Amino acid sequence: QVQLVESGGGLVQAGDSLILSCAASGRTFSNYDIGWFRQAPGKERGFVGAISWDGGSAWYVPSVKGRFTIFRDSADKSVFLQMNSLTPEETAVYYCAARGAGQPTYAYWGQGTQVTVSS
Repeated sequence: QVQLVESGGGLVQAGDSLILSCAASGRTFSNYDIGWFRQAPGKERGFVGAISWDGGSAWYVPSVKGRFTIFRDSADKSVFLQMNSLTPEETAVYYCAARGAGQPTYAYWGQGTQVTVSS
């Protein structure tokens, strides 16, 4: 079982950049796809993007494509979400989650990190 710990959230201004980290605890992220999700106040949690277990593929929702980048470190202990040109509408709690390679469901979740974008 893998445990996930997010960090890097904070208060930024519109147009700023921020990098979120998702660190593995207990074991590495090898053989796990890692996804990023976010939940804005009063809204359901939604998918942002993900990276495959081998780092060979990444995919994003259209609203963040070209601005957000997900990458993983070579030791497979951390996954990062680089966010550029943030907007106030992207204020949310950001979560990372893991699913075994080939599995349909993200079974392991972090506790989330707050990102607040001021106008």
